[in-house]
Amino acid sequence: MPPKTSMAESATLSRPQKRKDPPQPSSNSQNITSKGRGMKRVKIHDARSILAQNADAALNKGELDLPSFLKAREFEIRALEDGMQKSKARLSRRAFQQVPRDMRRRTASHNVKKVPNRLRNRAAREMEDDNTPTVDRSKRKPATSRGRLRAETAKRLGILAAGKRSLKPQNGIGAADVHTRAACPKIRTDKLNTPPRPVSKFRKRQIHKTWLPTHLWHAKRARMTEPRNPLWRFAIPTTSTEKSYRPTHRAVGARGAVAWDTSYMSTIRLEGPVENLEKVLRGVGVDAPGIWEHKGERWRAGKRGWTGWLSRKNKDDAIPIGPATVIWCSTEIDSTNEGDPIPKKRPIRRLFLRTHPAVFLETWDTLLQLSKLQRPMVHLEDLRFEIGSISITGPGSTEALLGVLHPYPKSGDILESHAQTFQSLAGITNPGSLPSDAILSFSIMDPRLRYPPRRITLPDSNDEKTNFELLEMLSAWPADTSNPLPDLFERRMRFEATRLPAQKSINRRKSQALPGSYASILPTDPRIPVMLLASRSASSASAQGTWTLLAPWKCILSVWYGLVHHPLSSGGNPRFGGLDELRQVHFEHGVPWFPADYPGTDAGFAWEAAERERRKREWESRPKGKRTEWESLDLGAARKGEIGRGWACDFERLVGVAPLAECTKSIDTQDTENSSVAQPEKVNIKSPITHLGYQNFTTLLSSHDIGPTPSSQVATIRLTLITRGIASPCARIYRLPPPPPTADPSSTTSSPPPTTRAEWLSHLPPPSKTKPLPNPKSKAAKDLGRIPLNTPIPQRVRLLAQALLQGPAPTYPAVKNGLDGHPLVPNEEDLIGFVTTGEFNLAEGKGVAIGTVAVAKVLEGLKRDRGLGAKKDGRLCIVRNAGESIGRLARWEAV
Repeated sequence: MPPKTSMAESATLSRPQKRKDPPQPSSNSQNITSKGRGMKRVKIHDARSILAQNADAALNKGELDLPSFLKAREFEIRALEDGMQKSKARLSRRAFQQVPRDMRRRTASHNVKKVPNRLRNRAAREMEDDNTPTVDRSKRKPATSRGRLRAETAKRLGILAAGKRSLKPQNGIGAADVHTRAACPKIRTDKLNTPPRPVSKFRKRQIHKTWLPTHLWHAKRARMTEPRNPLWRFAIPTTSTEKSYRPTHRAVGARGAVAWDTSYMSTIRLEGPVENLEKVLRGVGVDAPGIWEHKGERWRAGKRGWTGWLSRKNKDDAIPIGPATVIWCSTEIDSTNEGDPIPKKRPIRRLFLRTHPAVFLETWDTLLQLSKLQRPMVHLEDLRFEIGSISITGPGSTEALLGVLHPYPKSGDILESHAQTFQSLAGITNPGSLPSDAILSFSIMDPRLRYPPRRITLPDSNDEKTNFELLEMLSAWPADTSNPLPDLFERRMRFEATRLPAQKSINRRKSQALPGSYASILPTDPRIPVMLLASRSASSASAQGTWTLLAPWKCILSVWYGLVHHPLSSGGNPRFGGLDELRQVHFEHGVPWFPADYPGTDAGFAWEAAERERRKREWESRPKGKRTEWESLDLGAARKGEIGRGWACDFERLVGVAPLAECTKSIDTQDTENSSVAQPEKVNIKSPITHLGYQNFTTLLSSHDIGPTPSSQVATIRLTLITRGIASPCARIYRLPPPPPTADPSSTTSSPPPTTRAEWLSHLPPPSKTKPLPNPKSKAAKDLGRIPLNTPIPQRVRLLAQALLQGPAPTYPAVKNGLDGHPLVPNEEDLIGFVTTGEFNLAEGKGVAIGTVAVAKVLEGLKRDRGLGAKKDGRLCIVRNAGESIGRLARWEAV
């Protein structure tokens, strides 16, 4: 009878082994009993040894025994296959050892999730074969009381959900014959709408803000706004994580393209009779000359867009709100479907009004107030989360759009008229060459069916015939002969476009397609309505234009993936940009960027207030020995201290009003978690200054009879530094000082100004059109103070010695006027404004800035210069950076 075993021993025998037994040496291998490296040699030798059978066994008395011969060969083939399998298994490494060294997770080789996706199945199979203990989060006991409560809650919720599922009928009567469709989301009329409900995984991250459609893509490649401090209630990318200043400059001007996800721009839909819509639009400042007459027929037909400034009326004054774009729908709708009976003589039209999110609430309230005064009433719809947009600019912008946007055929291979016009734009390198604010509206197929995008075929740029045909097409513009597609204005069409097939089904259809061919289009594939708006730069007609793509909100991500991965003919892919890159492009084109460069509006002044707080925090965070002391700044002529607050564009001191409190915040603090409506960022700060438009400002500058102007009016200008240096934000702008007063012997209290007008005018460079250098042997060359460059060396030495001997001896040390040879800056009464954006402009190769000046002080200086007979000097100014005492001469122009 065998000996009895204990309970522990029996449990050990029945339990599967954790690891495999070490390999035993084969019969024809050496008897190596050492461990470690010797065992490894045994495994390798055993794996590489292939058993073979002697051929003599197949011979019987000198004759071939066929059955024995076949059995011998069968044995050798099986031995060869077995050796191949052993060699493959013995020499291979584990899955977690097959990844690059920077991706290895040797300390967590028991966790499959620490291995890349391509090796997870193999790692799981190896762990199962070796009985490796793995980690299972569902079976791990919670270590804290909070984790235990969460586990118990999840278990109870699972039981409750299972009970609800059991109550539902599995096979109802006629259930197979009933086909339901997803409900189309309703849009509130004349009320703000809620943002799309995010998935539960990311719901808590969007309590105080809304993600853009491309948020997850940007979050890995760009610096985003702070989670607790969103911008305009959106999480917006600010700049790329890699160096992008010079690459953005090259992509916009030389080759390539830059794209932005501008889905944060707000869209409002207006619907009503044409006459009432005209009254509402006129009430918000859409009353440019001729726009409601014959000049604006194409705009009212939906073939062009209008871009301008909106304003609201306050008594007799028009207070500017911000820039906006108005796009009309090309078709009319039946008025019998409305709740209020409207005569059919008054057709119902629709239009889109797109504005900046910083002024959305102000625009919405103004439009709603005006629409309620109309009979019949004009209805408003909040489409902020229904329509997204992408902006792209650069020489390769048209090429990228042609490679991503594939028109959906109307029937067979017939395309819509606007789609045909769009496909004929191959070879266009500047969207600004199209008619100003031209609109193309058509339907496209799902961009994922053509992903990854392929490089398109472009016409030869040296072919004169092709270039002439392209110019003829642009001048004729065949899109004007047909109406744009109105599907983007229809709620039902936008909803059907967002019902895109799953990515797995797209991948399956791609795998079934022939090599090199695209997946076929099915009748169930949705049509995605899009609208393209080609706009020009306001600085010049030769500057790069911009394409703006409007599409349903949920379709933006599919277009974005194809756009940023499209291979351009110039090399590379289109770049992406954030707010910093968008502001850089505006700066290089010489165009102010809203809202930072328009502090005369409520939104612009709120931006300035937020920037003040940021600059002050940065200044206070520095040690006292490494930060600028504003009170001890020496401006010369016994003047101490900075004018106003050094970290701010102190417009309150400029116009003479009470300064803004430092603790004021421009972001509304309402609780969006408990609110059912997505309220936009509410601007609580009222600007103490008023913005004056470009047309009105230039009219005042050109008029000879200048009347009184309110001191609170400001205008935006563009500064170009004449000498070296740059102007940074918050820099002070001065006008030229007045001429010195005539000496009065009876007066004893008057003090001379710290600087004179002549000192600053002496820093003007000489005119570029100078006469050529005379002959070095002529008399004129001898009278010149500067020796010509083509003078021979002996004569150069003689002229230099003669110049040194004839002139008076220089004083030592040299007497310098002002600070280090620079004239002193004027007094505070000559301060006219501040710089809002300034840096080195790569497009011009010099320092350029955008500033805001007080109109009254500018007109006063112009009037004084006209009295002196110096008209050209009125456009000169002096720029001094905050915290510095040196001023630089600059020339300004209205923008």
